[in-house]
Amino acid sequence: MYLLFFAVWLIFNGQITLEIVLFGLAVAAAVYAFVCRFMDWSFRKDLTVLRCVPLLAQYLGVLLREIVKANAATLRLILAPDLEPDPVLVRFQVDLRSRAALVLLANSITLTPGTITVELEGRELAVHCLDRSFSEGMAGGDFVKLLHRIEEVAL
Repeated sequence: MYLLFFAVWLIFNGQITLEIVLFGLAVAAAVYAFVCRFMDWSFRKDLTVLRCVPLLAQYLGVLLREIVKANAATLRLILAPDLEPDPVLVRFQVDLRSRAALVLLANSITLTPGTITVELEGRELAVHCLDRSFSEGMAGGDFVKLLHRIEEVAL
């Protein structure tokens, strides 16, 4: 997190001089200390995030793949004159432990075309799907499996 604060400082300044670097190191340290003190962050959490980076990159790849697949399916549904959409509201439970993982799952579902998460209550999600076929494998799909792996590393 400290390095991120320092990088943002350098980017916002637009140039690199000795004074900017030294002052940036001090400002980044002050902001990092503030975040650790008042926003429940720690160096240990930084290390946890670093351990999760490969899995998060894999998650992003799966998300992009699912977005492309959902785009093709939605486009086929819209452009095919003989296909009639069958909208459905699906409710399902997931056994993710952290609220962050649940929210990431809900947002990932919403990012894929043809689906939108309309409710997240406890561990139950309600998802509106443009077609019934879009709801297949949602509760135990790749998103949930990867989020379980991320939770194992993080917790």
